[in-house]
Amino acid sequence: MSETFPQVSRPQPEPPAAPARAYASRLRTLLARPELGSVVGAVAVFAFFALTADSFLRAASLSTVLYASSTIGIMAVPVALLMIGGEFDLSAGVLVTSSALVSSMVSYQATANVWVGIVASLLVTLAVGAFNGFLLTRTKLPSFIITLGTFLMLTGTNLGFTKLIGATVSTKSIADMDGFPAARAVFASTLTVGGVGVKVTILWWLGLVALASWVLLRTRAGNWIFAVGGNREAARAVGVPVTRTRIGLYMGVALGAWISGQHLLFAYDVVQSGEGVGNELIYIIAAVIGGCLITGGYGSAVGSAIGALIFGMTSKGIVFAEWNPDWFKFFLGAMLLLATLLNAWVRKRAEATR
Repeated sequence: MSETFPQVSRPQPEPPAAPARAYASRLRTLLARPELGSVVGAVAVFAFFALTADSFLRAASLSTVLYASSTIGIMAVPVALLMIGGEFDLSAGVLVTSSALVSSMVSYQATANVWVGIVASLLVTLAVGAFNGFLLTRTKLPSFIITLGTFLMLTGTNLGFTKLIGATVSTKSIADMDGFPAARAVFASTLTVGGVGVKVTILWWLGLVALASWVLLRTRAGNWIFAVGGNREAARAVGVPVTRTRIGLYMGVALGAWISGQHLLFAYDVVQSGEGVGNELIYIIAAVIGGCLITGGYGSAVGSAIGALIFGMTSKGIVFAEWNPDWFKFFLGAMLLLATLLNAWVRKRAEATR
């Protein structure tokens, strides 16, 4: 006679927690991205002007927005890297004009070929960047003081040399010199894409963003930049070449100034010696809106590009909406404050989810 035993239900295994962990990991990664706040801001600004300005969504208008963004973004990228490294450069705006002036005056006074002036301008501009970095590392003065001094010296030099050589505050036209058409094609041409004119500066801008992102995320130099900006002495203690990194960052800003200066020259073929004053603050604002911290050690090149895009959308969106452009600086200041607060909130949320 067989016995029957009661059926005992076995406990079902709990579903694996891997999906939940993966979701939490993706959330932490998203919240930790420096450009998260700027992406939200860019979407909001785009939607706002798309609704308030009838012509904002036209292809020609968007091309104009991208061009305005690129002229800021070319400089915002190296300025962002410098800020990630914990430093500032208040001479960046004037250095753009200095680059254009050197190129123009060397071409006009010393040779009949503009490419000689372009190369001379590159060497001089990089030398100014190296000077800023070298003086910063040797004197240990704050970058604010060092670059403010350079700003004042360049401002005076730009005006003084221009008036001394040409007896006016602007350079002579170089449009009829050898190499001008080719140089304009490189630095200031307009490409036609789908019937819409696209400025070559947009390609320069995107190329710099890609290069800077690769350096920050895929190279030892990128690790050095974050380490120097986070804690300089700790970075030096573990073998990071702090001096070389800081000088290199200032030379990166100088390279961006050279590209922007050549565009300025070959877009208009003359340069006013007083241009560029105040633009350094716009570059810094674009980097901060893009997620860079004032204290260093945090930020991204992509974020600086989005910050420049927000600047371009705002500056041109106000025009397309037919508002008084005097309000532009108000909107720029408001965006700076909102972006700074949003970036701080994003960082706290990212730290809380770790």
